[in-house]
Amino acid sequence: MLYHMYEFQHTVFAPARFMIDLTQQSLKHPLNPFSQMPGAKQIVAACDVMELLTRRYGKPKFRLETTEIDGMEVEVREHDVLRKTFCHLKHFDRDIDGRNDPKLLIVAPLSGHYCTLLRGTVEAMLPDHDVYITDWQDARDVPLYEGAFDLDDYIDYVIEFLEHLGPDTHVLAVCQPSVPVLAAVALMAAENNPCVPLSMTLMGGPIDTRKSPTVVNELSYKRSMEWFEQHAIHTVPWPNLGFMRKVYPGFLQLSAFVNMNLDDHMDAHRKMFDHLVEGDEESADKHRLFYEEYLAVMDLPAEFYLQTVKTVFKDHALPKGEMTSRGRPVDCSAITRTALMTVEGELDDISGIGQTRAAHDICPNIPSDMKRHYEQKGVGHYGIFNGRKWKNKIAPKVKEFILKHQRD
Repeated sequence: MLYHMYEFQHTVFAPARFMIDLTQQSLKHPLNPFSQMPGAKQIVAACDVMELLTRRYGKPKFRLETTEIDGMEVEVREHDVLRKTFCHLKHFDRDIDGRNDPKLLIVAPLSGHYCTLLRGTVEAMLPDHDVYITDWQDARDVPLYEGAFDLDDYIDYVIEFLEHLGPDTHVLAVCQPSVPVLAAVALMAAENNPCVPLSMTLMGGPIDTRKSPTVVNELSYKRSMEWFEQHAIHTVPWPNLGFMRKVYPGFLQLSAFVNMNLDDHMDAHRKMFDHLVEGDEESADKHRLFYEEYLAVMDLPAEFYLQTVKTVFKDHALPKGEMTSRGRPVDCSAITRTALMTVEGELDDISGIGQTRAAHDICPNIPSDMKRHYEQKGVGHYGIFNGRKWKNKIAPKVKEFILKHQRD
């Protein structure tokens, strides 16, 4: 019913959005004498902010058409190399020959946002790596007859992608996929899979949420599974392609994220209003681009969401050594040939300090010279993989680590 109310709200608000757009365009027109009246700029700015907040956002584009390699601008072509029902493996093909850069699989989180949230991550790694990324599909658009998708399927997908890319691949997991990526590598190592990655970098991931628990961790632990099934899971309404599929709606996840830092978001929109009134379009555009990405959300398959809550946040199965996947024990001590780097942000309010670093404790057989941990001061969760400190401080260290463990 909540999903139906959400859809109904968008429909009901459509006429108001039309009037907002009409007012904005009218008062911005240079031939309209009312555009020069006192308060006109404030009305236009308010309409712009309202339009941004009430728009229905589709899947964003990466818009990474070029990169710079050795001082030369190189064209980048984006295409899918493998298509699965719930995820496409995307490749950023650089138009340059004669380079033997490390092959890097970036595993994007399946947590409510599209993989384009990692645009800054991809952009920073492109000049020095042959980059692939997991492009998770919106469960709202996957027909019910395609079947379910859970955490075990996620792990299987990661293994299949690594096998598709072949030996000498490096993997980088941002946030949520840290657990399934570590599990996938452990399973591959236990089976002596020749495609086990050379290195894995885990960034801001919930490996052990018992360490420095955040508000998100505590909520997940205190609420019963019945509560999550009753309050977080909803049915996709008609006429979406995934009609009748059970999902964790993206708009619920977005609401949770926004409410965690509501004052910051309100302040950001007030600043956008001020920038528009002052005519500072450059600052307003930066704000607009961020929120066009941030407000674009996707639905998660209910099976995946519920299994993740139970396995990762309630049972702490991986750090306890109790995690299994399709009956196979996930034994991280089997990992011996894959180098491990963990990255945390000092101000991370999603995955607290120590939660990602815990991966080193449960991988005791990785040689010490193949391990590294880095904590970035002054950044929150988003700043670990996007923004100035990611680009100037974190990314260079990740690149150095990957290159160190690249096989000739």
